[in-house]
Amino acid sequence: MAEMRVDIVAVEERVWSGEATLVTAQTTEGEIGVMPGHEPVLGQLVEGGVVSVKTVDGERIVMAVDGGFLSVTATTVTVLAEAAVLAEHIDVEAAKSTLTESQDEAAVAAAKGRLRAVERA
Repeated sequence: MAEMRVDIVAVEERVWSGEATLVTAQTTEGEIGVMPGHEPVLGQLVEGGVVSVKTVDGERIVMAVDGGFLSVTATTVTVLAEAAVLAEHIDVEAAKSTLTESQDEAAVAAAKGRLRAVERA
């Protein structure tokens, strides 16, 4: 089975690294799926987007991503995000509260992305 190296890095931490067979991400041009051997591409991630990774073991890793970039080569995928949170670490109640109480568009977009990540996990 073909595999590729995946590194997901937020401003302050490495969120996830490992070997994978598929990465999907929401970019400003639409959703992209990347498999080993994909043509090189650079994409801008949407605010409040979701990135998912299918590991070589068949596990599915899902995270909410707040902006940044996706860089793809034939053997690697690198996500450089402003912020990224694994779905299992998302505080659902806090995200829902942000949706109902916040006037900040960026905060609302991030909260929506976090809830989408939890739904997809």
